[in-house]
Amino acid sequence: MSAISADAPGKIILFGEHAVVYGRPAIAVPVLQVRAHVEVYARPQALAGEVHLQAPDVDLDAWLADLPGDQPLARVVREVLQDLSLSKCPACNIHITSTIPVASGLGSGAAVSVAVIRALSAFLGNPLPDEKVSAIAFEVEKLYHGMPSGIDNNVITYARPVFFVRGYPIESLRLPRPFTIVIGDTGVSSPTSLAVGDVRRLWQIDPARYEGVFDQIGRIAQLARKSIENGEPEHLGTLMNENQVHLRYIGVSSPELESLIEVAMAAGALGAKLSGAGRGGNMIALAEPEKANEVARALEEAGAVRTIVTVVGSKGNEEMGRLGDKEIRGLEGKKKEGR
Repeated sequence: MSAISADAPGKIILFGEHAVVYGRPAIAVPVLQVRAHVEVYARPQALAGEVHLQAPDVDLDAWLADLPGDQPLARVVREVLQDLSLSKCPACNIHITSTIPVASGLGSGAAVSVAVIRALSAFLGNPLPDEKVSAIAFEVEKLYHGMPSGIDNNVITYARPVFFVRGYPIESLRLPRPFTIVIGDTGVSSPTSLAVGDVRRLWQIDPARYEGVFDQIGRIAQLARKSIENGEPEHLGTLMNENQVHLRYIGVSSPELESLIEVAMAAGALGAKLSGAGRGGNMIALAEPEKANEVARALEEAGAVRTIVTVVGSKGNEEMGRLGDKEIRGLEGKKKEGR
């Protein structure tokens, strides 16, 4: 039997980081140029239940039975089996690769979960619907992040720009005009759970102050949605700059992020901010299409270990995402000499 495979894209949050955990809206979009890829192979000569997991990107090579319950990839497999009411999985090998940097705000954990769920459920003859895929991925996100908002599993499962409020049905965004985002990776790994946990402790100490900040971030997300759906994405730059002020205030920026944001603005970006949990990972910049590559080059020269130019709302971008990594600069993460 040939391998069953599935892919899932990365994602970036445009607006609403951290505040989304506290019930405010956020906007996120898929990044199709990076992805998780999973292949499931049958092992016809082996006994039922012998499931081998291989994920070379994270140095995992193990049997399912030997992995603890809180190991995220093992949890994904067990959740799928439970949902399909299977006590044992037919013997198989699950091979996982990803071009999404880990702990960088691009949704690597959720993307791997979604790809595993889709490939394994298809291998078992019962492909799960998107709603169930997202629900299982959310349960696994709790192992990665402790208190996830639910935005990563949703935007990655549905692979479309979304307006998200925790506890409410996900809403797709209407994009009458595409816009260009440049993503710059600081190369600094920053686990989401740590930044989210620190913000939560500050919120517990002074809830009134932080609720006020979250209200402002939520207001910005609402204005951003209006700009996007009115076909006025050029207004997003000013909103990004304002959003970054609030993220800096709650302590989730970093010198590396601030440096790349400053460089992007100097290179002609219309606005820039961190994306994701912060403390490292990625920043994003809104750029006019003709200036996007110039902004990307400036970020690389300033120390970004990789950049991605993505066009939100473009059919051409979706095709490019399916075909390969044409717009990724330095995808292998090779640092410049001396860094």
